[in-house]
Amino acid sequence: MVLSSVGRKKLAGQAAFLFFDVVVLALSARVNQFQDFFYVADIFPLALSIVSLVLVVILIVMDLILYDSYTSRPQFEIGFFGVLSIFWLAFNVFSTACWRQIPFKCNSIPAEFMDERVWCKTLQALKSFVWITFVTCIAITLFTLRYSISQYKRGNKHVFQMPLSRYRPEIGPSSDAFRAGRGSEFLQFEKLT
Repeated sequence: MVLSSVGRKKLAGQAAFLFFDVVVLALSARVNQFQDFFYVADIFPLALSIVSLVLVVILIVMDLILYDSYTSRPQFEIGFFGVLSIFWLAFNVFSTACWRQIPFKCNSIPAEFMDERVWCKTLQALKSFVWITFVTCIAITLFTLRYSISQYKRGNKHVFQMPLSRYRPEIGPSSDAFRAGRGSEFLQFEKLT
């Protein structure tokens, strides 16, 4: 399988998102172990990172395995990462608001509470990475939207008819390298007038 240049950039962005998502998963698991999975504000990043990890891995695998996967087309990815961005934003706002009482300077916690100090530092790292993950997700959405619209305005209307990982502007919808659509058996019933 040959990936186009925009396809390589798209997969690199998704890989970066997965990397940050795994970091959030690890940090939130560590924070939740300390709290015995009690606080909802701590569980939200854990749950959302697991869901995001599973869904984005499925999205990437389908893109790499299937030649003409609908889930790899710009309109699907814009919607998918747009909705995922909204979830990350909503959960981050809720969790960050709940974490506002935790001191920013974790070294101000007395030395005899070393476990609490480590938990505080882990939580501060988690605060940072949940927002980095959100920014990466919204950046993927905006990049895909901007690129697709600019290609469409240049007359490359086939950008919405094929996966971005295989999209090349020079391949038109009438090219043999591009399957513009599937042949329908209903064409035989088309009016002859």
